[in-house]
Amino acid sequence: MQFGFSAVGLVMLAMLFVPNIIWGRRQPLGYSEVAERENLVLRILERIGQVAVTASALVFVCPEGYAMPWLLWLASAFALMLFYEAAWVRYFRSDGEIRDMYRPLGFIPAPLATLPVAAFVLLGIWQQSPITIAAAIVLGVGHIGIHLGHLRRF
Repeated sequence: MQFGFSAVGLVMLAMLFVPNIIWGRRQPLGYSEVAERENLVLRILERIGQVAVTASALVFVCPEGYAMPWLLWLASAFALMLFYEAAWVRYFRSDGEIRDMYRPLGFIPAPLATLPVAAFVLLGIWQQSPITIAAAIVLGVGHIGIHLGHLRRF
């Protein structure tokens, strides 16, 4: 684990935030009612994880740089983020209903929740940062937990 500005982390965060900003401007009908019923503990964990992942993604860099085998962890993280982008494209091309957000992507359940969490765990492995890994796990418990709760309703 080494401190420094991570352009890699910035790119991954941009891949995460841009579709979410677009989605925020055109949320599906009825989403706010669903969000009101979210578990408070999961919501708190999600928020803590969001802040911690954002900060740690930006301030830790891989001490080994882009050498093997570390590059494989980074490539895997980016691959998951590309699948995440594909899931958003599929959602934006759909009717934009709540249930469309939770459709599996191949064998991946709730891809808009699970893929970024897994990608940031892999980023933490590449950074050799237990802080990033822990932050992604906290985010995952909250974010995936919330979305699995939504999924049960649809």
